[in-house]
Amino acid sequence: MRWIVVLSALCLLIPDIGRAAEPEPCLSCHRTSVSAPHAALGCQSCHVDGMAAAPGKVATAQTRARGCTECHPGTEGIFDHAMATRTAEKAFVDRAFSSRDPQFFSKNCASCHVSSCLDCHGPDAHALSRPSSETCHSCHQGYFVGADFFGRAPREDHTRYQRGSRYDGQAYLKMRPDIHEEAGMTCGACHSMQSLAEGRVAAKNCRDCHTPDPRVVEHRIPAHMETLECASCHASWAPQEYGSFYLRLGDSPNREYFSLKQDDKAEYVKSAYLKMQNAPPLGLNNDGRVSPIRPQFIAFYSDLRQLRATNPEENLLVAAEWKAFIPHTIRRGTPTCEGCHDAPRRFLLEDPRDRIYDLEKDGLPLPSFWSQQGQTLVNGRFMPPDRFTRMTTPTEEYTRAYIEKWRTLVKSVEPSSKP
Repeated sequence: MRWIVVLSALCLLIPDIGRAAEPEPCLSCHRTSVSAPHAALGCQSCHVDGMAAAPGKVATAQTRARGCTECHPGTEGIFDHAMATRTAEKAFVDRAFSSRDPQFFSKNCASCHVSSCLDCHGPDAHALSRPSSETCHSCHQGYFVGADFFGRAPREDHTRYQRGSRYDGQAYLKMRPDIHEEAGMTCGACHSMQSLAEGRVAAKNCRDCHTPDPRVVEHRIPAHMETLECASCHASWAPQEYGSFYLRLGDSPNREYFSLKQDDKAEYVKSAYLKMQNAPPLGLNNDGRVSPIRPQFIAFYSDLRQLRATNPEENLLVAAEWKAFIPHTIRRGTPTCEGCHDAPRRFLLEDPRDRIYDLEKDGLPLPSFWSQQGQTLVNGRFMPPDRFTRMTTPTEEYTRAYIEKWRTLVKSVEPSSKP
């Protein structure tokens, strides 16, 4: 009888022992595991207030990432800025294409935007990690700033050029990478989570890490140090697309006449008049500083869904816009003095006598890609012609610096053969 009482007591204790050994009641039904850095947290740390337990539901823009902001306050701000809202892109499409196709943005531009923390830290909500530079590249690729950091320049759209190195399904030209990438730095070194959540382009600028060396000729010229962005001299190259053609083909049999990179399910096919990967043109950004600029975009629209174009004009110019930007192609070297002071084309002040591409003879309503006429810089202004004239007028100071620069270059060149 005594043993029966003892056994009965033990049976009553077993459920309590089981509960004490079970740290997470959720796991009795949800067979999942959490890896670092959240492995030590309980389920309710992220699934707050009984929020849905489906992976990712607690990290979306719709919930303001409540499952994440309990521990990472302020990070929900990322949903209010460019990476999520795409405000600038939508405004461009609205003024360029919407009168011809109100759904142009959703058809061509909506694939890359942040809608959840998992877009960068996922895809598995139970195995989160810090985003790597390659994670950033999954969206910042092609013509947009990002791929250039790795020395990847977009190839021509014709299928004959879709060869060589490929990444994320795209073919790239191999170029020199940014010196910071060569040094092992990642995107996060300059673009912190805090800066992105606050809507800032970057957490640091060049001079937060670098002090200009006064032994360098260019660094001793006040006009350089006071009015130029560092990238104006140190961006070794930049992808540039002159004339972006958006051909609305739909399911028309006209597709077979275009030997271009295509997605058969997409309504549009894109091509370009010219792509270049040299030193970028220069203009004035919103801060009034000389900055690299590039076309984004000189865009043309054609509706070719029928056997003949349905628009009164084929290759209709819908935008001729440039943007000031910072290429991620920084190197130690710089152009020679003539690269700016005797380069009107670089400031979109090309002499008509020097033109190679005659756009009007090709049926395009622009005199030149490198003429300010008919074009605009949306986040700054083009270099005023009178300022460029003053810049190209040699002074004693310019002559002294010019001679010193060339002496430095000559001394740095090794002889072709030993005496």
